[in-house]
Amino acid sequence: MPVLVYAVARPDLSPFEMPDRFRHEITYFMTISGEAGVPKLPAGEYWIKLADARTSLDDGVFHIVSPLDSASKAEIELSEEQEAWLEWMVKSGVEHVRLG
Repeated sequence: MPVLVYAVARPDLSPFEMPDRFRHEITYFMTISGEAGVPKLPAGEYWIKLADARTSLDDGVFHIVSPLDSASKAEIELSEEQEAWLEWMVKSGVEHVRLG
């Protein structure tokens, strides 16, 4: 069952369809609430800084921190779906999204 990604501040944009696994994958891209001016968000809403989205898109990868060793980071190649979603985010200037 697909997940729809809605641009909270841009109701004029059609939602972007992603595979169901994206409900977990979005956490790899999100900025933590309270960091760098990111507001506290309700459950199901996420903030992805536009600069971070651009960097991931330009580099073709995202980074995750090892849960066993916070000094260790892994670089993971973007999937085609993730790349298309990031292109939608950057092109539309979207940072605040809600999953539906």
